[in-house]
Amino acid sequence: MAPKQVNIAIIGTGGVGSVFVSQLAWLSKNSPSTRLSLCYIAMIDKALYHQDYSEINIDTAVSTLESTGSPPPKLSEIVEYLACAPHKVVLVDNTSASSLAEAYPEFLKRGISVITPNKKAFSGSYELWQDIFSSAKSGGSMVFHESSVGAGMPIISTIKELVQTGDDVTRIEGVFSGTMSFLFNSFAPTSGSGGKWSDNVKKAKELGFTEPDPRDDLNGLDVARKLTILGRLAGLPIESPSSFPVQSLIPDELKDVANGDEFLSKLHDYDNQMEAQKIAAQKEGKVIRFVGSIEMATKEVKVGLERFDPMHPIATLKGSDNIISFYTKRYGDMPLTIRGAGAGGDVTAMGVTGDLLKILAQLR
Repeated sequence: MAPKQVNIAIIGTGGVGSVFVSQLAWLSKNSPSTRLSLCYIAMIDKALYHQDYSEINIDTAVSTLESTGSPPPKLSEIVEYLACAPHKVVLVDNTSASSLAEAYPEFLKRGISVITPNKKAFSGSYELWQDIFSSAKSGGSMVFHESSVGAGMPIISTIKELVQTGDDVTRIEGVFSGTMSFLFNSFAPTSGSGGKWSDNVKKAKELGFTEPDPRDDLNGLDVARKLTILGRLAGLPIESPSSFPVQSLIPDELKDVANGDEFLSKLHDYDNQMEAQKIAAQKEGKVIRFVGSIEMATKEVKVGLERFDPMHPIATLKGSDNIISFYTKRYGDMPLTIRGAGAGGDVTAMGVTGDLLKILAQLR
């Protein structure tokens, strides 16, 4: 039997995207039952594709795109191009673009399946969330987003299986941000002083753990988006990440400074604010951590600082690891806990590649 052919379209060739392309190249050589044909690849200002859908060499796709790519077409034109492809199409969105996320329904309605680590679509308005999944149903397409929470950790698939097998999720709690995990494991370790808050933020930025402007991490919105996604999957119709309390760690005086560099240069003037939080926890024999939680019974969703005993699993995390615990009727008092690397290009791309394998298995 001849292998099934699937057309692949990739948007985004940055940190996660470039790693995904290399994983796709490996997969194409090691998946004899499916022929993966790359027909479209694009970055911010360039796109590479052929009107006759002739195959793009995956091994050299990124370098060819950079050297010979042309201005990308409009989103509506991309939808039309992919909808007319000779084989089933999987669109891989490795960006964080809101405009692309909002266009998912148009792709899905035309039978184009979508896989992505992009949180914007699944934590945007609840109306968009509903539109995405109804469009997939009407278009006979599929959508997977494992890496939208926890990078390559099996968070999304786990909560889906809990719900789809009839379990009742009662509480979700965890450290959802690799950046916040690193910061608090360094600033408020279970032993030792941890140093000044501003020094730890600067170190995290130097190591590449924060966004170019650390305020994009410290505002808590990344964690709020992930909680929104998990809450919706558990059955809670959360309207948006701004519909529940989210504690920002940005001093009020620095919210409106011009850029990240200015923010970092002035942050040391406000070290006392975080130091006071750490000392208050230490007086109770505890440490502070930045966590998110959902109480399903009361529909309470919140993001912010909490105090934990030094032996608590959340307190004993290392580096930038994440930990997510699902409390359910089936699991009782002891939660189902997943712990591991929650950030990084390799593991995030692995989650995307894993989603591609799920689609390929259903297409056969």
